[in-house]
Order: sequence, then C-alpha cells, then structure tokens
Amino acid sequence: MQKLIWTILASFVMAIVFGPVVIPWLKKMKFGQTIYDLGPESHKKKQGIPTMGGIIFAVPAVIASFIFAYNDTRWDFLLICLVCALSFGLIGFVDDFIKVKFKRSLGLTPKQKMIPQIIFSIGLSLWAYYHPAIGPVLKVPFTDVVWNLGWWYIPIMTFILVGTVNSANLLDGLDGLLGGCSLFDFATMALICVCLAGAAGDSTNLLNVAIFSGAMVGGLMGFLRFNAHPARVFMGDVGSFFIGGALMGTVMVTGYALLLPIIALAMMVSSLSDLIQFGYFRITHGKRIFRMAPLHHHFELSGMPETRVTAMYYIVTALLCLVALLGFVK
Repeated sequence: MQKLIWTILASFVMAIVFGPVVIPWLKKMKFGQTIYDLGPESHKKKQGIPTMGGIIFAVPAVIASFIFAYNDTRWDFLLICLVCALSFGLIGFVDDFIKVKFKRSLGLTPKQKMIPQIIFSIGLSLWAYYHPAIGPVLKVPFTDVVWNLGWWYIPIMTFILVGTVNSANLLDGLDGLLGGCSLFDFATMALICVCLAGAAGDSTNLLNVAIFSGAMVGGLMGFLRFNAHPARVFMGDVGSFFIGGALMGTVMVTGYALLLPIIALAMMVSSLSDLIQFGYFRITHGKRIFRMAPLHHHFELSGMPETRVTAMYYIVTALLCLVALLGFVK
C-alpha cells in the first residue's frame, strides 16, 4: 500500500511540474482549442485555450507505472493496460493534431476514428482471450458468478472497448469534468486490485495494475490544477482517449468490465444521451429531447452553472464508486 501511495504522489508531482512546461509550449505551437459553432454560448470564450494537455497526466502516469511497478511479479497485466491506454491515446493525438493544424472543431472523420479503434479493440480482446490468467470471462460484481463467453468474448469486449473510449471522449465537455470523474474511477480500481491481490494470497501482477491505476490518480490530480474551472488547458482527445483506454485496460485484466455501468455511469450517460438525441432527431425530423447532448450540456443550457454540473457529476460518481467497493472491501 505504501508503494501505491508513493506512486500517486510521484505522478502528481510530475504532472504539477510538467504542466507549466507543457502549457506555454502548446501556446507557442498555437495548439488552441477550436470551439464547436453550435455549442453553448458560454463556451465561445474558451476559443484558443491550449488543447492536447492530456500529455500532462499521460506521461507522468506511464513513467510512474514503470518506476514503481513490482519487479518481483509478472508485468503482463501492466503491459496490457499501457498498450490499451497508449494505442487509443495515439488515435486521439492524431485527431487533435488535425484539429489544431487546420483550425477546425472536427479532426478525423468518424470513419477514420472508428476503423483504428475497432482494429486495436479486436487485437486487445484477442490478447485477453488467449491470456491464461484472463480468458473469455466476465465476472459479475457482488456475486461469485463468472460468465464464460467463449468466442463471443471477442466481439463483446471489442464493443465495450470502443464504447467506453468514445464515452470518455463525450464526457470531456466541461472544465475538469472527465478528469475528476475518472480520478474516482481509477482510485476505485486501484483499491479493487489491492483487494484482489490480497485475496490471491501473493503479490500477483494485479498489484501492478493497482500501481498503474494509482499513477493515473496522481497524474489526474496534478492535471486538474490546470484544468479545473476556469481551465488553463484542455486534455483534448489525446487525453480522453487515453483515459478511456486506461480504464478499459484495468477492467479487462481483472475481468470486471461489468463494473463500468456503476463506476463509469457518467461516461455511459453521455453516450446514451447522445444516441437518444440523435435517434429522436432522425425519427421526428428535427425535434430534440435534450436542449443539447451530451447530457451535461443540457444541464448547462437549462441554467445550471458549469461548476455546479461538474460538482454534481463528481458526487454521483464518488457515491457509485463507494457502492462498487462494497463488493470487494471486507
């Protein structure tokens, strides 16, 4: 547990130090945010704020994971988490670069985004499927039930991977919103991995997943120093995709992907509200259920201050994470 705490502190310090170096560099390179024309009017003042700031927490998280990983245990779970985070983070980086290069709110086309996501997701699902310590199973939270999905594991996990990464991207719409909510998620997964490793009776490589989750907690804490309202930098798609991939890596190696509807409800609500809005718009030929999707923009346009929306999401996420921990902490 001490090593986990040191990991969080080290990643936090690195992000705090890294931020004042990265933000001026992003400004110098003119990597400013291009605001969507149909977005909330209050967001227009955010035009030009540096984006691609996700590297402020991503780099410290990767470095801290390597520094504090348990060398006397296997690294394969940690490697899956890192590959998952970095592969999707790379897609986000390319998307961000196109946005800032051509000064437009849309980077890669939906097809250009989706194809590499599906390819990476299939590859990662196959990796987990054939891994002897993971396999094609999903564990049901709060029970001892384990579902063996057989080869169905690959398409189902591919769907969950793509869905989670894009849900994280959609949640990144307000200052500090995704960073704060995912901080609770990774803190929860760190504690769950410690509990699972303790139940196993030895220092399994689940402890290295806890270290990775702790590194994400520290990095995000440091990043929020610059991303909390009013934001001095945005994480961009490189950050949101990295978060989505990192979270999926942790639930995939533990077998607890079914925890996502609990700990990552905020992400799921963002996706569902977007799909509902789009479907209803098409069916009714122009009518809308929400003032704007994803849902956090609906609350904002209904008169709720941005900071209050963010706080509401934090509280709900924190409470749900505590509920999730009830199934593991004795």
